[in-house]
Amino acid sequence: MGDNEQKALQLMAEAERKLTQQKGFLGSLFGGSNKVEEAIENYQRAGNMFKMSKNWTKAGECFCEAASLHSRAGSRHDAGTCFVDASNCYKKVDVESAVSCLLKAIDIYTDMGRFTMAAKHHQSIAEMYESDPNTLAKAIQHYEQAADYFKGEESVSSANKCMLKVAQYAAQLEDYEKAVSIYEQVAASSLESSLLKYSAKEYFFRAALCHLCVDQLNAQHAIEKYSNQYPAFQDSREYKLIKVLCEHLEDQNVEGFTEAVKEYDSISRLDQWYTTILHRIKKAANDMPNLQ
Repeated sequence: MGDNEQKALQLMAEAERKLTQQKGFLGSLFGGSNKVEEAIENYQRAGNMFKMSKNWTKAGECFCEAASLHSRAGSRHDAGTCFVDASNCYKKVDVESAVSCLLKAIDIYTDMGRFTMAAKHHQSIAEMYESDPNTLAKAIQHYEQAADYFKGEESVSSANKCMLKVAQYAAQLEDYEKAVSIYEQVAASSLESSLLKYSAKEYFFRAALCHLCVDQLNAQHAIEKYSNQYPAFQDSREYKLIKVLCEHLEDQNVEGFTEAVKEYDSISRLDQWYTTILHRIKKAANDMPNLQ
């Protein structure tokens, strides 16, 4: 055990001693609240010592103790800060403990009306969950909650960023209807801003691909509707690709479909999300009985 860990354990023992003294009759007469403040300081210092030793679990425990004492003393903001510190430590070793601490911080911030802080912490929880395919549904839930709080605080661009993540993962989980609805909403919102207007093209493209996963005719109707909303979309390579893909799917021409995607990718690189969705569309076309 290193020096820092030894010092940290001594600080924890000192904090516990101060709390025991505070509980006694004399403690309550002579500076009981000071003992609590001293205990908090000891736990925080111990937490930092454990951080230096990279003992993330013990560091998290110390910050949680400090948070609980702050709560008992009525210092809600300080309690929230300590729960966030604890979460940052746990995040390195135990996602569920990290999430649990952030949820406690969120309870404090929502109670205080600090909804932007609460939104950011929901976003942090979503980011922890999005790294594991098995917890994507939880990531979606927290991104939605974050977006909801951001909207309430008129932070439209932060809300849209969270909703785009929801759409991305909803499509991955094959909830195409939800994904389409979000992409269309964010595209419409982008068209209202001269700065963001250009990004509408990407959202319409993603929505059209989600349509294509379900129904080719729907996709054709959708891109015509998008062109009416945003005439510049009709001249884009994205619009032309969807149009060509629809034609190849209609003719059951899987080779033509593959070539069109390759050609587009050679100029505009398609990321993992696009390749996954396009692969699904192609697989569905391959699985279709040949009607010719």
